[in-house]
Amino acid sequence: MSGRFQRITPFLWFDTQAEEAANYYVSIFPNSRVTSVTRYTREAAQASGRPVDSVMTAAFELDGQQVTALNGGPIFTFTEALSLVVRCHDQAEIDHYWDKLSAGGDPQAQACGWLKDKYGLSWQIVPDDIEALVQNPGSVAALMQMKKIDIAAMKAAA
Repeated sequence: MSGRFQRITPFLWFDTQAEEAANYYVSIFPNSRVTSVTRYTREAAQASGRPVDSVMTAAFELDGQQVTALNGGPIFTFTEALSLVVRCHDQAEIDHYWDKLSAGGDPQAQACGWLKDKYGLSWQIVPDDIEALVQNPGSVAALMQMKKIDIAAMKAAA
């Protein structure tokens, strides 16, 4: 990150797809890159049951936000209890991030701007002013009928 200390870093547990997911996510967001990949040493492999020299972690930045992905095995999986929020300036950004992140994901997990990507990670793709929009009952009623958020439809329902 450009000269700014980030105290809190999301740490995402994958089965075996940490590096693949990191490369996928950085291809979607601007100002993004994989910053490092670590591999399981003999000692770490013995303790974890993962193969020696396989990817252990992939650290990456998504538009400047540091994230770490771990290949920890199938013990833990993602749930909707945690999601990453992408704030968008306009409908074109919502469309871009929705289309990219929902590709290969679970269509049944799409509601009110939420989606689950092909790795099972939940995302919220929302307009910058979502807090103001949901203060209006008409906008909320419109939102409850949506999968991908339609800003114009929410504003028209206000």
